[in-house]
Amino acid sequence: MAIPDSFLDDLVSRTDIVETVSRHVSLTKRSGANMFGLCPFHSEKTPSFSVNADKQIYYCFGCGKGGGAINFVMEIENVTFRDAVEILARRVGLDVPEKGGSDEVAGKRRRMLELNRDAAKYFHDALKSPAGSAARDYLTKRGISWKIVTKFGIGAAPDSWSALLDAMLKKGYSRLELVEAGLIRNNSKDGSAYDMFRGRVIFPIIDTKGEVVGFSGRILGDGEFKYLNSPDTLVFNKSRNLFGLNLAKKTKSGMLILVEGNIDVVAMHLRGFDCAVASLGTSLTAEQARLMSRYTKSAIIAYDADEAGRKAALRAIPILEKTGMDVRVADLGNSKDPDEYLKKHGADALRLLIENCGNHIDYRLKEIQNKTDLASDDGRLSYLAAATDLLAELENEPEREIYCDKVARIAGVSKESVQNETAKKLKSRRMKQRKAFESRAAHPRAAVQPLEKELRYENEYSAAAEEGIIRCIVRDSTLIKTTAEMGFSREEFTSPFLSKVYETLTQRISEGREVREALIVSELTTNEAASLSGILQKPESLLYSDKTIREYIEKIRTEKYKSDIPDNDLLLEIRKHKQRQYSH
Repeated sequence: MAIPDSFLDDLVSRTDIVETVSRHVSLTKRSGANMFGLCPFHSEKTPSFSVNADKQIYYCFGCGKGGGAINFVMEIENVTFRDAVEILARRVGLDVPEKGGSDEVAGKRRRMLELNRDAAKYFHDALKSPAGSAARDYLTKRGISWKIVTKFGIGAAPDSWSALLDAMLKKGYSRLELVEAGLIRNNSKDGSAYDMFRGRVIFPIIDTKGEVVGFSGRILGDGEFKYLNSPDTLVFNKSRNLFGLNLAKKTKSGMLILVEGNIDVVAMHLRGFDCAVASLGTSLTAEQARLMSRYTKSAIIAYDADEAGRKAALRAIPILEKTGMDVRVADLGNSKDPDEYLKKHGADALRLLIENCGNHIDYRLKEIQNKTDLASDDGRLSYLAAATDLLAELENEPEREIYCDKVARIAGVSKESVQNETAKKLKSRRMKQRKAFESRAAHPRAAVQPLEKELRYENEYSAAAEEGIIRCIVRDSTLIKTTAEMGFSREEFTSPFLSKVYETLTQRISEGREVREALIVSELTTNEAASLSGILQKPESLLYSDKTIREYIEKIRTEKYKSDIPDNDLLLEIRKHKQRQYSH
């Protein structure tokens, strides 16, 4: 049994969208009822993320994300609809009605989590057995104590094709369940199955709720993949999890240190840095950055010191910065990674390094400097070109002024010349953004189309009128009577999506339920809610509302008439229409 509609309406009515969004986005700029901030769902320098306090919806004019409070929590927290409802309900002091009946998906999730927990116990026990001797030797060599092994639940996958498969089958799990959990793979040639993790040190991936959601295996010796992670499953998505965050979220240090490998995380925790986390075999994602921002306002990047590590740090900086966190980068010097730095210099030296590391702008400027020859005029010009490109991205004027002075001193030129060049590039960047916006506005057919492919309109002209009907009814529900008077029905919509919204409105009105923007979007899918939020942001004149909605219906029927007659007949009709106009 789903959550009652009455409860959802009550929850949405009690929830303030501005307060909900402000937990993750700094909203400062105001335009009418809208407040603006930097979008948390895509990288941008100019605020295009709008929150409407009157309608209680949000919409990003840059990436098209939108919806109500429930949609926002689902997106920002990477949770299900019910989880989002429970989060908001706790904030406003409501108890979510218990869900009755069977839930197949929830049951499968529970079963998979049980399987993962049993697999983690199997791997941990295997580490203590003769089959785990190679893994034990590796951990000893890396200086990993048994206490920290237990803390992280580290285990070993025996160098066997079916050790885990056989053990889990004995515990009553099916082969299909093991495949769906990403623990075994089917052999397409002979139909047999084999363990995914073999001959590796195993690191259980534990989410912030304490559930084992997946595994990461570090190879022993040489092999094709240094680290092998669980594939995406019903309970695991590597882009939305961070290794070690289940422990690091409890830190009192006030920061999270982002490193590259699982061993680096373990080594850091071993030596007192209980705030270390790592992404899982992928570049840092926006979802992972938002996950970090839930637990800290300060992020330290301590990636490997090689070229790949520096490039990864430069990619991670804007992703972390967009969440509002203070972002700094630790320069490990000649050490390969944090683990090596700790062994060479000790924990106190690393702690001092982290306390004094520069912010991300210093790091990026230094990277530019390292790639240029400042002894030559061409090198200085190259440095100035790249450095002023970076400074033109800074929206804060005092910040630009400080770094203009630093760049000028490094390049050996006047501060005024750097400021002037930066100002020109800043003006050019803003001009391009304005032109891009004006270009979109100048192409109404493209502008009317939803960003989501599955919601695209077949007939943009009819859909524009269909959107108008939706806006009119949302803003004045009595206009539903006008559509009834004209014999208009949902079947006349050319867009299935807009037809669904119209049906939702009609049902709400017939049941005597309130019709408001935030309530409507709460009944739609994520993409539908985003598209409807964009539609509801468009202006609509209600001065002649009854007349307006009648004109929209006539427009829809005219478009239908055009599509029903052959092209030659259509041309003939157009000519006759023009002749009638001239005769009058």
